[in-house]
Amino acid sequence: MEPKLEVTMDEYLPLRDVVFKTLRQAILRGELKPGERLMEIKLANKLGVSRTPIREAIRKLELEGLVLMIPRRGAEVAEITEKSLRDVLEVRKSLEELAVQLACDRMTKEGLEELKHAAKDFEASLDSEDVTKIAEVDVVYHDIIYQSTDNQKLIQLLNNFREQMYRYRVEYLKRKECYPQLLEEHEAIIQAIAKGSKATASEIMGQHIENQAVAVTDLLRHK
Repeated sequence: MEPKLEVTMDEYLPLRDVVFKTLRQAILRGELKPGERLMEIKLANKLGVSRTPIREAIRKLELEGLVLMIPRRGAEVAEITEKSLRDVLEVRKSLEELAVQLACDRMTKEGLEELKHAAKDFEASLDSEDVTKIAEVDVVYHDIIYQSTDNQKLIQLLNNFREQMYRYRVEYLKRKECYPQLLEEHEAIIQAIAKGSKATASEIMGQHIENQAVAVTDLLRHK
């Protein structure tokens, strides 16, 4: 099935950056699959641009580790490996544990209500067959926790890391059998924040991330 690639023009960004953003999102959302070849002419025709911004975007994607250059074959989407998964989730676990601890002290009543609403939206989204849509709703839930920390450096780190986390989040959410556990964890995190229980909130958040690592590793091993 052909990926539905479409360039959304931005008057504040050069064309090469718009193309880069488009291809990056397509990879992170799984529209361009691991191992899929990135043919410059084909992508240029698909996006309605010349080959130059495509070539520049591919170079930047290679620097981010999302694309590999294979001798005599060209560029292709990098595979998701256990090592890359572990590297990403180790950092995410530490950052999110810190965020939820700060949230226990700093989240307002309004923020808590917003978090509860986001948890309900996430539960409702699970009826969708669109995994990327479910992932986006999950991002909203975690973003509320990030914002409640009132720590701009931490928020910036988490936001910079968001795209790398997104690829693994989508993989995890392909496993519907994990949904009941996810819902329980979301609710338990809310209860811990409401009580201001840092140790409990941090433990649950850490397990929340660990469960994702286990599930995605299992998927990788059985592909």
